[in-house]
Amino acid sequence: MSIRNVPFVLLAFGVLLFNGCASIRYSQHIDVVMAGVEPLQSEGLELRMLVKLRIQNPNDVPLDFNGVSVKMDVQGKSFATGVSDTAGSVPRFGETIVSVPVSIPLLRIVRQTMDVVTDEYRSKIEYEMTGRLAGPAFNSVHFNSRGEFTLPAELFEGVK
Repeated sequence: MSIRNVPFVLLAFGVLLFNGCASIRYSQHIDVVMAGVEPLQSEGLELRMLVKLRIQNPNDVPLDFNGVSVKMDVQGKSFATGVSDTAGSVPRFGETIVSVPVSIPLLRIVRQTMDVVTDEYRSKIEYEMTGRLAGPAFNSVHFNSRGEFTLPAELFEGVK
């Protein structure tokens, strides 16, 4: 190894070390759940909603963020996406609510509605929400939340 390569090797080692320390900072995964949904002004062939996310930080250090992205799948199919440049902090062993506007294309709504009324998805709706809290430098935190809910039986009366 020549003397010219030493700075590059040290730089590469420093970057790997820095990224390793950043990943150790949060020992517990954060919990993100949907806390509410409000309608927004729709545009063209899409529905717009304001999704409120409850972010819980079970770690001993605060979680600072300067942007949020979210993707929602329903029944394993892409349903809604959204981003926000909201900045904030989740205190250590604390929680906060963050609002993210999401878009749902009209064709996805139609497709999901057709799937729900079939026998295959008669009453249970499974969802998965993935996203990222963008942090300063290289400290982004990814999250994943999933679950299911049961639709009221009255929705299916008279549908065969």
